[in-house]
Amino acid sequence: MGLLVGLLVIWAVVVVLGIAIKGLFWLIIIGAVLFVATAVIGFVKREALGRKR
Repeated sequence: MGLLVGLLVIWAVVVVLGIAIKGLFWLIIIGAVLFVATAVIGFVKREALGRKR
């Protein structure tokens, strides 16, 4: 769970910086990639926990 929270915090910071500082569109792209990675990790962990029950 700590990994997911950490990734979400990093994602939020990177996206905000990318939006706040004009010309850093690549930060928004990195934030989007981190968001997708966090969603995939969360989905995989949730599925793994569901199978154990």
